[in-house]
Amino acid sequence: MEILGIDIGGTGIKAAIVDVTTGNLTTERHRIATPNPATPEAVATTVLALVNYFKWNGLVGCGFPTPLQHGKCLSGGNLHPSWKGVQVDELFKAKTDNEFYIANDADAAGLAEINFGAGKNVHGTVVMITLGTGIGSGLFLNGKLIPNTEFGHILYKNGEIFEKYASDSARKRDNLSRKEWGKRLRKYFEHIYLLLSPDLIIVGGGASKKFDKIESQIEIDVPIVPAKAENEAGIIGAAMAAKFHIK
Repeated sequence: MEILGIDIGGTGIKAAIVDVTTGNLTTERHRIATPNPATPEAVATTVLALVNYFKWNGLVGCGFPTPLQHGKCLSGGNLHPSWKGVQVDELFKAKTDNEFYIANDADAAGLAEINFGAGKNVHGTVVMITLGTGIGSGLFLNGKLIPNTEFGHILYKNGEIFEKYASDSARKRDNLSRKEWGKRLRKYFEHIYLLLSPDLIIVGGGASKKFDKIESQIEIDVPIVPAKAENEAGIIGAAMAAKFHIK
């Protein structure tokens, strides 16, 4: 069974056709820069361009980088304030004439890793943390998704959330070395460990491709491993979310 998976990020929107029985991409990944400003109409137009690129007519799964509830955007996240209150699945369906299932992007990446990657057959509590423009999170208990967590929004200090302190965009903003960034991430992962006592933490997003450069800085009392699908986890998981009809 094949499903088009789309991963919407703060800087890029990526897509590929996915075999959801194996977790493999059956096409090359195609990327279009996220429009600026990333308004609902602008992003929907980019999604349409990706659907047309793959000449796709069928089910689409989409990972979306904001808090969601049943396909409805609860805030603009790192995209645009005008997303608040938008029913994302209905917007994209109206734009493309395809059926859409929308999942939080970190939940989607976690689904890929739980089914095919670093979290496969891991019992207990598994946390997926995606590091990119923001910090996304996916929470799994014995392989079952507990959707729509927002652990990037945990307060760090002085009212500042960890996302603004330890995301990859924070690294670029503050011109941090990998060692300096790793020290910030260690504080974050220690906080996650304190709150959830997970059995495994999986790191996804762009950071998963350079995990070896920060690994020594983030060793704590729980295994932390990179996503096996690396930056493709979001695409694969978006397709998986559509397969399971997760919103």
